[in-house]
Amino acid sequence: MVTEYGQGYAHRSERHHRLPPALRAPVEARSWREFGYVLLGLPVAIALFVWTVTTVALGAGLLVTFLGIPVLAAALAGCRGFGVLERARARGLLGLEVAEPEPLRMRKPGAAAWMGAMLKSGASWRHALYALVQFPWAVFSFSVAVSFWTCGWALLSYPLWFWVFPAYAGTGGIQLYGDAHHSVYLDNPFEIAVTALIGLLFTLATPWLVRALTTVDGLLVRGLLGPSPLSARVVELESDRGAVVDTAAADLRRIERDLHDGAQARLVGLAMDLGLAKEKLREDPDTAAAMVEEAHGEVKLALQELRDLARGIHPAVLTDRGLDAALSAVASRCTVPVRVEVDLPARPAPAIEGIAYFTVSELLQNIGKHSRARSASVDVWHSGDRLFIQVTDDGVGGADVSRGSGLAGLAARLDAVDGVLVVDSPAGGPTRVIAELPWRG
Repeated sequence: MVTEYGQGYAHRSERHHRLPPALRAPVEARSWREFGYVLLGLPVAIALFVWTVTTVALGAGLLVTFLGIPVLAAALAGCRGFGVLERARARGLLGLEVAEPEPLRMRKPGAAAWMGAMLKSGASWRHALYALVQFPWAVFSFSVAVSFWTCGWALLSYPLWFWVFPAYAGTGGIQLYGDAHHSVYLDNPFEIAVTALIGLLFTLATPWLVRALTTVDGLLVRGLLGPSPLSARVVELESDRGAVVDTAAADLRRIERDLHDGAQARLVGLAMDLGLAKEKLREDPDTAAAMVEEAHGEVKLALQELRDLARGIHPAVLTDRGLDAALSAVASRCTVPVRVEVDLPARPAPAIEGIAYFTVSELLQNIGKHSRARSASVDVWHSGDRLFIQVTDDGVGGADVSRGSGLAGLAARLDAVDGVLVVDSPAGGPTRVIAELPWRG
């Protein structure tokens, strides 16, 4: 029964939304929420403007005494409190998510430190600026929105209430023009119909006008009541630094695990075999020689594992010959035929070069393991101040960064250096992955 109800609800919703947006806008909940935002904006703007102008002017006037500083700090604190209200109002009525501004940075506790931090905070002064800017805009948007909204609905419903004029006002209808000798009233069926049609046009246009007004409100809230671009950048860099630290720690754990489970275990076994061969050397030279021969093979395998591990940390060919030769070497080890084309005017910085190498290496490993592709290609080029990498294959597709796979970790690693990873992999293929890195020569 739940399934049938859900299908019926979806069907009714789909049938309802077949009405064009221009026709359903006047009765949509979003339009009424935006109109409510404009209506509430005026009293809030008046209260905020009065508070800000009064307290800031009082504090500035008292700066000749010590009392001016706490008054100014209290004024800015009140503005920040209004900012919390405005962000909540924008979130509830406009669906606008605005992050909290940067907190106060106090070097030590205490009232004096709090007042100093409040006065030095750029976010606090942006809140005060919002109070000054929002007031005239709120008056304008309130006047425009209420005028258009009431005029539209009044004219649209005029056929329902025009009888009030002849019954109680002694006139035929709305007076369109009048002087001492002549008057024009909207009282015959044709004029009433035209009036309703004009009201319909106003009613259909008003939600879009209100939406334009609230768009400006959203820009003011986001620009003045949210975090500054600099503080947002600091938060982003702190997050990227955490991602870099986590990636480095994961790489160290992987290297330690590979050494412990691979080459180290093989070398321990090799030491034991050589010890047994030493004991057998005098008693049974043939057996000892066979054990030494076997140990020699183990040494070769251990050296190969160490070589592979060193290549995973940073391949020598990348340092010696650059990205073109290193990517060609990676492509030659892929289980799928890979075409490599690198067009770079110079070698990028070693850090960017290493990230580009490991990005292509990871993507080619995914192609070999999961794509079931018959061919692949790697293209690397430089444009402006960015390094671009494109890896494509003709496999089954279906790769998705949001599933938490290796692509998600790769995207996080690129994001830590202001890079971008874009995956286009529809079901059935083909798959195209574009990585973008900053160019640092």
